[in-house]
Amino acid sequence: MDLVESKNLLDSVDARTRLAGSNKMEILLFSLGTREIFGINVFKVREVGRTPHITKTPNMPRGVEGLISLRGNVIPVLSLASFMQLDGVPVGLGKTMMVAEYSKRTLGFLVHEVDRIIRVDWERVKAPESVLSSNQGLITAVIDMEDGGLVSILDVEQILANAFGEVMIVDIPPARVAPDTSVFFVDDSIVARRKIAEVLDKLGVRHKHATNGLEAWTRLQGIVAHVQQSGRNIRDEIRLILVDAEMPEMDGYVLTKNIKSDPRFDGVPVVMHSSLSSEANRAMGKAVGVDAYVAKFDAEALADTLRPLIERQ
Repeated sequence: MDLVESKNLLDSVDARTRLAGSNKMEILLFSLGTREIFGINVFKVREVGRTPHITKTPNMPRGVEGLISLRGNVIPVLSLASFMQLDGVPVGLGKTMMVAEYSKRTLGFLVHEVDRIIRVDWERVKAPESVLSSNQGLITAVIDMEDGGLVSILDVEQILANAFGEVMIVDIPPARVAPDTSVFFVDDSIVARRKIAEVLDKLGVRHKHATNGLEAWTRLQGIVAHVQQSGRNIRDEIRLILVDAEMPEMDGYVLTKNIKSDPRFDGVPVVMHSSLSSEANRAMGKAVGVDAYVAKFDAEALADTLRPLIERQ
């Protein structure tokens, strides 16, 4: 597949953001030379093409084959099969490269073959806990296909963290908040949840979390019902809700619409925290009512976004 073909494959990515509010997503399917089928959210893929010449460099992390120059930028290239230590993979580098963009970082992924783009309902995207996989730590979700097959969705956050280390969080001044101030956040990535919790700890706020949109909505409904029964205001229990955009079972856009259409949550700001940071995604977030949108993962930007929304007025 050359870059001309890839432009057709990934054409009008911004237009695809209109799917977000309908609880649907589009996944680019690919293989790594084994029978297992993998997928990555189309929004994270900038282009697809044949594997270019790679300049070998010493002391690279496992799976990182070297560097390439692309559009005037030097980016690392990672062989997914090598990185994931898959058995039965053909010898040699993957013949196709996907260029993925995430949180202001660009990375080349070498794969065996790119298949096609599929559109699925988030309800069919399940958390991987019930699926036995040696690479479960690198899989954020699994799609149960209509033909009985499974598609494993890569956790790009976890791959980047494992290959290059987690982002260091600098000193963040604590927020001026009441001792019982609490934030509820939801994210399906283990790495993202850990970094969000670290930021909230530095801000000095308590926090609760969920691992997908449906779980978050279920827990939030239980919390607000309990708060009302005790005659308190929801803001006494939850000062702010922080949501990811892409999550199994219910995406962050639908979750936000649910929250904003329920008067019991009046006065509780919703902040969307997502690696999908295009203007179209921001516009979609605004359309469903988010109070702020911050791109992953910039700890200072996240703290600066949350601080005025949680501090005592």
